[in-house]
Amino acid sequence: MANTDEKKFFTYKGYPLVRKGNELYYGNMGDDYVVWLQIQQAEDINDIKTATKVLIYKMATDESLEIMDKIVKTSEKPSLYSALDIAYAWLTV
Repeated sequence: MANTDEKKFFTYKGYPLVRKGNELYYGNMGDDYVVWLQIQQAEDINDIKTATKVLIYKMATDESLEIMDKIVKTSEKPSLYSALDIAYAWLTV
């Protein structure tokens, strides 16, 4: 019988993707880095709310660092797809 206490996360290209409101966290918290995505602007396109400005931060998971020291890369993209594309590249390089 499977362990029902184990939480399953949605994954994108093999990495967990967790959303809370307009923020998304992409990557494994046990790895050295994760990516934090913030949806800053969105528009209704064909009655679907679509992100039009996404800020991206590659962050160290080392809890001993201050928040500003954790951020090692930043970018801004015009869509969630392009933001996730760069986030995946950051996690795999």
